[in-house]
Amino acid sequence: MAFSYRKLKLKTRMIIVLGLVSALQTGLIGAFAGYYLSESLYDQIGQRALMVAKTVAAMPSVIDGVRSRDTEALMVLSKRVAATNEALFIVIGDHQAIRLAHPDPRRLGKSMADDDGDDGLLALRDGQGYVAKALGSMGLSMRGKAPIVDISNGEIIGIVSVGYSLDQVFTTIQRYNMVLYSVMGLMLLGSVIAAIVIAGRFKRAIFGLEPEEIAALFQERDATLQSVREGIIAINRDGVITTFNRTAIETLGLEPATRLAGQPISSVLPENDLMSVLESGEPDFDKEIWLQGRQMIVNRLPVKQGSEIIGVVASFRLRDELDQVSRQLTRIQQYADTLRSQTHEYSNKLHTIAGLIQIGANDEALALIGSEVSDHQALIHLLLDSVPDPVLAGCLLGKYNRAREMGLKLVIDPGSQMADVPPELPRDQLVSALGNVIDNALEATRFQCGEGGIVHLSMTDLGNDLIFEIEDQGPGVEPAQQERIFERGVTNKPDGDHGIGLYLVRQFVERWGGSVTIENLQPAGSRFTLYLPKLSLSKLSQPNR
Repeated sequence: MAFSYRKLKLKTRMIIVLGLVSALQTGLIGAFAGYYLSESLYDQIGQRALMVAKTVAAMPSVIDGVRSRDTEALMVLSKRVAATNEALFIVIGDHQAIRLAHPDPRRLGKSMADDDGDDGLLALRDGQGYVAKALGSMGLSMRGKAPIVDISNGEIIGIVSVGYSLDQVFTTIQRYNMVLYSVMGLMLLGSVIAAIVIAGRFKRAIFGLEPEEIAALFQERDATLQSVREGIIAINRDGVITTFNRTAIETLGLEPATRLAGQPISSVLPENDLMSVLESGEPDFDKEIWLQGRQMIVNRLPVKQGSEIIGVVASFRLRDELDQVSRQLTRIQQYADTLRSQTHEYSNKLHTIAGLIQIGANDEALALIGSEVSDHQALIHLLLDSVPDPVLAGCLLGKYNRAREMGLKLVIDPGSQMADVPPELPRDQLVSALGNVIDNALEATRFQCGEGGIVHLSMTDLGNDLIFEIEDQGPGVEPAQQERIFERGVTNKPDGDHGIGLYLVRQFVERWGGSVTIENLQPAGSRFTLYLPKLSLSKLSQPNR
């Protein structure tokens, strides 16, 4: 039977359970109501019998009849009063409970105890009225008994017993029970209908899924959540964490046994920005932030129910993981740019040399070859002597060739020295920042001067800082723009493109604990200076404050 029950649909199960619960509740309420009604009717009948008995016992004619033992008068009186009060019988006895009046004349002169076993001592001896249920000669009845007291001397001279047939009570109870059973039936029917409606709405609320399907989906969701390599945290509308995965704990550097569910997000991640997404309802993608002292890439998406925002889901990954891929792509891009520039330039040079040879200008061809070789050899020797780091040297060589491809010239100060670069300084971020500044300088110079423009670069690692100075021949930067030029989306380029390079430069330099400055040159141009301290004090592992 249990197996068959489990095979039933959820809606059917809910209807059965709710129906049984309703039937049980209705049955218990009905049983209690029936019992309470019966007891109430019995009590009311008993109190009525006692009241009539006390009234009869106090009548002067009854007192006189008992005192004079006028049986005939008492018989007439008892029948009349019984008929008036719809009583089954009224029996009057003397002080020894000997009948003086009874509906059956054959029982006159006999003890009232031979009827129901009650000798009436409680009334005759103690003078108290009481109620009793008994089966007598006239059937089952509820009786009220009261003492007859002589008002002249206060002596108990007799007893009155008034009885009401319980058959009448049973009939009344059955009539009330029929109404009660009808109401119970309607209540049960209403409960079943309500169970059907509730079960239907509940089933729709869970998209028609069965409990087993919900359990399977939960297990799949949990397995999927735990398999994601990004940390995931979800909060509800109150800012309380509802969902998280193991990767989130590992990425945030928390203890493995940490339970995040049920905790306010502000107590776990004080520097989070999830509440702003909860308020605005706007998603936030691929944003670089600091969490728990770690640089991360974060996506935040509001969860909506209809038009109401009920929570936020955030996924995040350490910036270092992306840096590994970025580092490889940066080197490949540098190599590609260098090779492309060299190929293009040498192709032009070879065509020129070939033309000189063909026209017989051998001396000019040899001079061009010597100049080309001497320029590259001088640059290579300078980089080998002054910049032993291959990543930085490769970046500078690539920018040198790119400048030549653009018809410009990148001049590196022969006195430059950059050998004492801290090992912990991320090379990909360094060459990215330096490359952005040089690219901006080249573009500004070409815009202002056209071909033949010069960009100067000088480097030094003397002292406690690494210093890079890049001078261009561009139009310069207005004083009012010198601070805003580092903001995201702000650019001086005529086409308004990008506006992110210098923003990233400043982000990197300041997180390392350094600074970047701009100053305009005379008569034209600008100088960008990057200061990077050699002792970073683990700046990259701390949020920028």
